Amino acid sequence: MSISAQEVKELREKTGAGLMDCKRALTEAEGDQQKAMTVLRKKGVAKAEKKKTTRTANEGMVCQYQHPDGKIGVMIELNCETDFVARNDEFQQLGREICMQIAAMNPLAMSKEDIPRERVEEEKAIYKDQVKDKPENVIEKIVEGKLEKFFSGNCLLEQPWIRDDSITITELIDNAIGKTGEKITLARFSRMEVGETAK
Repeated sequence: MSISAQEVKELREKTGAGLMDCKRALTEAEGDQQKAMTVLRKKGVAKAEKKKTTRTANEGMVCQYQHPDGKIGVMIELNCETDFVARNDEFQQLGREICMQIAAMNPLAMSKEDIPRERVEEEKAIYKDQVKDKPENVIEKIVEGKLEKFFSGNCLLEQPWIRDDSITITELIDNAIGKTGEKITLARFSRMEVGETAK
Protein backbone atom coordinates (compact mmCIF):
# COMPACT_ATOMS: atom_id res chain seq x y z
CA MET A 1 0.00 0.00 0.00
CA SER A 2 1.25 3.48 -0.89
CA ILE A 3 1.43 6.02 1.94
CA SER A 4 1.48 9.68 0.92
CA ALA A 5 3.86 12.27 2.35
CA GLN A 6 0.80 14.24 3.52
CA GLU A 7 -0.46 11.27 5.57
CA VAL A 8 2.98 10.88 7.17
CA LYS A 9 3.09 14.62 7.91
CA GLU A 10 -0.36 14.54 9.55
CA LEU A 11 0.60 11.60 11.79
CA ARG A 12 3.89 13.27 12.72
CA GLU A 13 2.05 16.48 13.71
CA LYS A 14 -0.36 14.49 15.89
CA THR A 15 2.27 12.35 17.63
CA GLY A 16 5.65 14.06 17.37
CA ALA A 17 7.18 10.73 16.24
CA GLY A 18 9.92 10.55 13.60
CA LEU A 19 9.04 10.54 9.89
CA MET A 20 10.20 6.97 9.26
CA ASP A 21 8.41 5.72 12.41
CA CYS A 22 5.21 7.41 11.17
CA LYS A 23 5.58 5.88 7.71
CA ARG A 24 6.17 2.39 9.13
CA ALA A 25 3.19 2.75 11.51
CA LEU A 26 0.89 3.89 8.68
CA THR A 27 2.04 1.01 6.50
CA GLU A 28 1.39 -1.45 9.33
CA ALA A 29 -2.04 0.15 9.95
CA GLU A 30 -2.87 0.16 6.21
CA GLY A 31 -3.23 3.96 6.16
CA ASP A 32 -5.58 4.21 9.16
CA GLN A 33 -4.43 7.21 11.24
CA GLN A 34 -6.03 6.00 14.49
CA LYS A 35 -4.54 2.51 14.20
CA ALA A 36 -1.16 4.04 13.31
CA MET A 37 -1.31 6.16 16.48
CA THR A 38 -1.95 2.98 18.50
CA VAL A 39 1.01 1.27 16.78
CA LEU A 40 3.25 4.23 17.64
CA ARG A 41 2.01 4.29 21.22
CA LYS A 42 2.78 0.58 21.69
CA LYS A 43 6.25 0.96 20.17
CA GLY A 44 6.85 4.08 22.26
CA VAL A 45 5.95 2.20 25.43
CA ALA A 46 8.32 -0.65 24.48
CA LYS A 47 11.15 1.83 23.79
CA ALA A 48 10.36 3.69 27.00
CA GLU A 49 10.57 0.48 29.05
CA LYS A 50 14.01 -0.26 27.60
CA LYS A 51 15.23 3.27 28.34
CA LYS A 52 13.88 3.08 31.90
CA THR A 53 15.93 -0.01 32.69
CA THR A 54 19.18 0.75 30.88
CA ARG A 55 19.79 4.46 31.48
CA THR A 56 20.13 6.93 34.33
CA ALA A 57 18.36 10.27 34.62
CA ASN A 58 20.52 12.71 36.61
CA GLU A 59 19.41 15.99 35.01
CA GLY A 60 16.00 17.62 35.01
CA MET A 61 14.11 20.36 36.75
CA VAL A 62 11.86 21.27 39.64
CA CYS A 63 8.45 22.29 38.29
CA GLN A 64 5.83 24.16 40.24
CA TYR A 65 2.20 25.10 39.83
CA GLN A 66 -0.10 27.37 41.79
CA HIS A 67 -3.84 27.19 41.29
CA PRO A 68 -5.30 30.56 40.15
CA ASP A 69 -7.13 31.01 43.47
CA GLY A 70 -3.80 30.65 45.31
CA LYS A 71 -5.13 27.88 47.56
CA ILE A 72 -3.34 24.88 46.00
CA GLY A 73 0.34 24.60 45.15
CA VAL A 74 2.34 21.70 43.69
CA MET A 75 6.05 21.07 43.30
CA ILE A 76 7.66 18.11 41.51
CA GLU A 77 11.14 16.90 40.58
CA LEU A 78 11.15 15.61 37.00
CA ASN A 79 14.37 13.99 35.80
CA CYS A 80 15.89 13.30 32.38
CA GLU A 81 19.33 12.37 31.04
CA THR A 82 20.61 15.69 29.68
CA ASP A 83 20.37 19.40 30.40
CA PHE A 84 19.43 19.86 26.73
CA VAL A 85 16.16 17.93 27.21
CA ALA A 86 15.55 19.57 30.61
CA ARG A 87 15.40 22.94 28.83
CA ASN A 88 13.20 21.56 26.03
CA ASP A 89 9.67 23.04 25.82
CA GLU A 90 8.07 19.61 25.59
CA PHE A 91 9.81 18.39 28.76
CA GLN A 92 8.77 21.54 30.62
CA GLN A 93 5.20 21.18 29.37
CA LEU A 94 5.18 17.60 30.69
CA GLY A 95 6.20 18.98 34.09
CA ARG A 96 3.36 21.49 34.03
CA GLU A 97 0.83 18.83 33.02
CA ILE A 98 1.92 16.54 35.87
CA CYS A 99 1.71 19.44 38.34
CA MET A 100 -1.84 20.24 37.20
CA GLN A 101 -2.75 16.55 37.48
CA ILE A 102 -1.57 16.51 41.09
CA ALA A 103 -3.39 19.75 41.90
CA ALA A 104 -6.65 18.42 40.43
CA MET A 105 -6.54 14.78 41.55
CA ASN A 106 -4.67 14.97 44.89
CA PRO A 107 -2.98 11.53 44.70
CA LEU A 108 -2.03 9.76 47.93
CA ALA A 109 1.20 8.33 46.51
CA MET A 110 3.39 8.04 43.43
CA SER A 111 2.63 4.33 42.86
CA LYS A 112 0.80 1.49 44.58
CA GLU A 113 4.07 0.32 46.12
CA ASP A 114 4.22 3.64 47.98
CA ILE A 115 0.85 3.22 49.71
CA PRO A 116 1.37 1.85 53.23
CA ARG A 117 0.46 -1.83 53.57
CA GLU A 118 -1.86 -1.01 56.49
CA ARG A 119 -3.88 1.36 54.26
CA VAL A 120 -4.21 -1.32 51.57
CA GLU A 121 -5.36 -3.88 54.16
CA GLU A 122 -7.83 -1.35 55.56
CA GLU A 123 -9.30 -0.80 52.08
CA LYS A 124 -9.54 -4.56 51.50
CA ALA A 125 -11.40 -5.00 54.80
CA ILE A 126 -13.90 -2.28 53.84
CA TYR A 127 -14.50 -3.86 50.41
CA LYS A 128 -14.91 -7.35 51.91
CA ASP A 129 -17.46 -6.00 54.37
CA GLN A 130 -19.38 -4.34 51.52
CA VAL A 131 -19.77 -7.67 49.66
CA LYS A 132 -19.85 -10.13 52.58
CA ASP A 133 -23.18 -11.63 51.41
CA LYS A 134 -21.71 -12.75 48.07
CA PRO A 135 -20.22 -16.23 47.43
CA GLU A 136 -16.60 -16.59 48.65
CA ASN A 137 -15.13 -17.10 45.15
CA VAL A 138 -16.83 -13.89 43.94
CA ILE A 139 -15.74 -11.80 46.93
CA GLU A 140 -12.02 -12.02 46.05
CA LYS A 141 -12.62 -10.90 42.46
CA ILE A 142 -14.79 -7.99 43.55
CA VAL A 143 -12.26 -6.93 46.19
CA GLU A 144 -9.40 -7.08 43.66
CA GLY A 145 -11.42 -4.99 41.18
CA LYS A 146 -12.24 -2.38 43.83
CA LEU A 147 -8.60 -2.31 44.93
CA GLU A 148 -7.42 -1.68 41.36
CA LYS A 149 -9.93 1.17 41.11
CA PHE A 150 -8.59 2.55 44.41
CA PHE A 151 -5.02 2.43 43.05
CA SER A 152 -5.95 4.11 39.76
CA GLY A 153 -7.68 6.88 41.66
CA ASN A 154 -5.01 7.43 44.30
CA CYS A 155 -1.63 6.55 42.74
CA LEU A 156 -0.33 9.33 40.51
CA LEU A 157 1.37 7.10 37.94
CA GLU A 158 -1.78 4.98 37.52
CA GLN A 159 -4.26 7.86 37.38
CA PRO A 160 -5.98 8.60 34.06
CA TRP A 161 -4.64 11.90 32.69
CA ILE A 162 -7.11 14.74 33.30
CA ARG A 163 -6.84 15.92 29.66
CA ASP A 164 -7.27 12.48 28.07
CA ASP A 165 -8.51 9.68 30.30
CA SER A 166 -7.61 7.05 27.71
CA ILE A 167 -3.99 7.25 28.93
CA THR A 168 -2.42 7.14 32.38
CA ILE A 169 0.30 9.43 33.74
CA THR A 170 2.80 6.58 33.20
CA GLU A 171 1.78 6.47 29.53
CA LEU A 172 2.01 10.27 29.30
CA ILE A 173 5.61 10.06 30.56
CA ASP A 174 6.32 7.10 28.24
CA ASN A 175 5.08 9.16 25.27
CA ALA A 176 7.51 11.93 26.25
CA ILE A 177 10.32 9.35 26.48
CA GLY A 178 9.45 8.25 22.93
CA LYS A 179 9.58 11.84 21.67
CA THR A 180 12.74 12.98 23.49
CA GLY A 181 14.65 9.71 23.19
CA GLU A 182 15.70 10.00 26.83
CA LYS A 183 14.79 8.32 30.09
CA ILE A 184 12.37 10.51 32.06
CA THR A 185 11.40 9.80 35.65
CA LEU A 186 9.25 11.54 38.20
CA ALA A 187 11.36 11.52 41.36
CA ARG A 188 8.97 13.09 43.89
CA PHE A 189 6.06 15.46 44.37
CA SER A 190 4.50 17.61 47.04
CA ARG A 191 0.99 19.11 47.10
CA MET A 192 -0.16 21.76 49.54
CA GLU A 193 -3.65 23.09 50.05
CA VAL A 194 -4.59 25.99 52.30
CA GLY A 195 -6.32 24.76 55.45
CA GLU A 196 -5.57 21.05 54.99
CA THR A 197 -3.52 20.92 58.22
CA ALA A 198 -5.83 23.24 60.17
CA LYS A 199 -7.99 21.62 62.82
